[in-house]
Order: sequence, then structure tokens, then C-alpha cells
Amino acid sequence: MRISDILRVKGDRVVTVQPTADVTQLLTLLAEHKIGALIVSADGARVDGIVSERDVVRALAARGAAVLTEPVSNIHTVQVRSVAPEAPIEEVERLMTDNRFRHVPVVENGALKGVVSIGDVVKNRIDELEAERSSLTGYITGERV
Repeated sequence: MRISDILRVKGDRVVTVQPTADVTQLLTLLAEHKIGALIVSADGARVDGIVSERDVVRALAARGAAVLTEPVSNIHTVQVRSVAPEAPIEEVERLMTDNRFRHVPVVENGALKGVVSIGDVVKNRIDELEAERSSLTGYITGERV
């Protein structure tokens, strides 16, 4: 399976935030969309960075509540690892595990095509295991499921 298979199921909608938006606006977007990270993008198509709940917590711990009025560009991660839509899911699992990422942008020809979260990867793995279990049960019992 490939990352494009996950995007086909979950969709390719990506919520982005402007680098000039303040951290309070970021938190509003995270809560509104019930997500843990946003792609930082000045134009909505290019990945300028990524910012997560963890980034906010770390900034709050370091600088206090004043961080809430700072621009997102003060706390986001600039060096973003991304994957192509045709990347094997196993490659993304390894990237997330080795680097402790929970969200990875999907980029093709420099354009943002989606975001894959650890939850998306786990859901995909569970669905694969359920399908395999169902097939094996049908094979063993002689029933078609």
C-alpha cells in the first residue's frame, strides 16, 4: 500500500495556517478542526513549516502566556520531512517512528497534496489486519466473508 491509498480514503483536505497568524488563532484552528498539527503555508500550497500542539506547549513552558500573541513563525518547525503520494506506507511508519513525528505532509512537485497522521497509519494497519483475519477465518471455516 501507498500513501495515496490512505489519502484516497481520508481525503486530501489540508488545514493550513499563515506564518503571520498568532498562536491564539492557531489554537482556535486546531480545536475547530479537532487536529493536532497544521501546515504553515503563506499560500496554502507550499509547505513553509509545520506546527503542532507540542510546539505550543513547549513555547508556553519556555516563554509563558505571552507566546499566545506571537506569530506562528516564532514556534513552528521549519525543517519539515515530507513524503510523496507514492511512498510505501511502511516507509512513512518508519519515518514517524524513528523521528517521533505524528504528522507528515504529502508533497508532489513542490505542492501540498495532503497530510498523514500516525492515527491514519494505525487505522490503515488495523483495517489490513481485519481484512486478513476475515479472509483467513473464511478460508479455515470454508465460509466466504
